[in-house]
Amino acid sequence: MSRIGRLPIKLNNGISVEFKDGVVTVKGPKGTLTQAIENPKIGVSVEDGVVHVTRASEEKAVKAAHGLYRALIHNMVVGVEKGYEKSLVIAGVGYKAVAQGNKVVLSVGYSHTVDVVPPKGIELAVVSPTEICVKGIDKVQVGQFAADIKAIRKPEPYHGYGIRYKDETIIRKEGKSNAK
Repeated sequence: MSRIGRLPIKLNNGISVEFKDGVVTVKGPKGTLTQAIENPKIGVSVEDGVVHVTRASEEKAVKAAHGLYRALIHNMVVGVEKGYEKSLVIAGVGYKAVAQGNKVVLSVGYSHTVDVVPPKGIELAVVSPTEICVKGIDKVQVGQFAADIKAIRKPEPYHGYGIRYKDETIIRKEGKSNAK
């Protein structure tokens, strides 16, 4: 069996998982998430607070889907229980973020400001003028929205100006040397 797919998913109190008509629904204290299981050879069963993902054949594609769907369901369980968050740091002279209602206004070196409006299910928080926190229950949506914000002004390699993840290290290049 797949090393990832065979691992059981333990459910804590307040979390329920339901598999019906090829759709997994996970409900928890933070919300509800759904995922369609598009491969008919993948099955999901819930017994005594433990979720098991099974497969019907040993084909390579089915083995890959087995681990994939187990990981997706595990991410959903963690999301409705604890949630996910990504922190972004803004570095640069005059670069800052300001919260205005439900949106965040970024000043990142352009001749204009950039408005960032979070989609449904995502919460944006300005921790400080140089730090933004993206929170939500869907791991994929949180990661994609954080990547979209980072893409507004990618960090440049000479001074490190731009938007980066908090735990990311920017490899700096050496500037021009004055050769004579």
